[in-house]
Amino acid sequence: MSRPPTALTIAGSDSGGGAGLQADLKTFLACRVHGMTAVTAITAQHSRGVVRVYPVPGSFVAEQVVAVASDIGVDATKTGMLANREVVDAVVDVLGSVDVGPLVVDPVCASQHGDPLLEPGAVDALTSRLFPLAALVTPNLPEVKVLLGLEVRDRDGMREAARRLFDYGPRWVLVKGGHLDDPVAVDVLYDGESFNELSAPRHPSVHTHGSGDTLAAATTAALARGLDVPAAVAAGKEFITAAVEGSFALGSGRGPVGHFWRVRQ
Repeated sequence: MSRPPTALTIAGSDSGGGAGLQADLKTFLACRVHGMTAVTAITAQHSRGVVRVYPVPGSFVAEQVVAVASDIGVDATKTGMLANREVVDAVVDVLGSVDVGPLVVDPVCASQHGDPLLEPGAVDALTSRLFPLAALVTPNLPEVKVLLGLEVRDRDGMREAARRLFDYGPRWVLVKGGHLDDPVAVDVLYDGESFNELSAPRHPSVHTHGSGDTLAAATTAALARGLDVPAAVAAGKEFITAAVEGSFALGSGRGPVGHFWRVRQ
């Protein structure tokens, strides 16, 4: 029997299970892809925010990547929380030495509660070293502000952000518009020549913890199954739209999106 498609997430752990590598693994499974992990940081967090973060040494992050890539094989990879410059540099270096398939970079800078998840000194390494390796980068609007210093208020601003992020070297840019005050949820995909807007109904739920991780993971899973970037992004958009519709309350704060919407009764 041949092995199933495989996807690797290089990301932090969310002890609450709604975001980070836990969200990625749930999404990979729901998308019929075998998930693997390289843990970059351990967090203590719950539905109200992040309590504490312990980064993993960059050398050990690299060892995890080499271990799975050299034995199991990786069809597509995503990065999430990378914590600091040491981890970013280690990830860039190891990705240059092993085959991990197309790379999706979700430039996680902060939690939805505003807790920092990337040290300020690592932003330059993220854009100058990791972005050029990416098939796709997937920032939301607060991340655009961190990366570019650009406050996006409308779709024209999203296009401008996509142009500027494309200059860092990724093959595609997806600027997510979930933070806009818009009756529909619109994301902008850009390949350096043309824009494609992906629209979906906006579901009125505050329980959206892990939504960015989930979109990037579903897109990565689609790439692992052989789809090209536009088709993979469309599949990711479909998955996160249904997951937000299926979100639920958990704890006393912001609950997660529903990763198991395809199997719920």
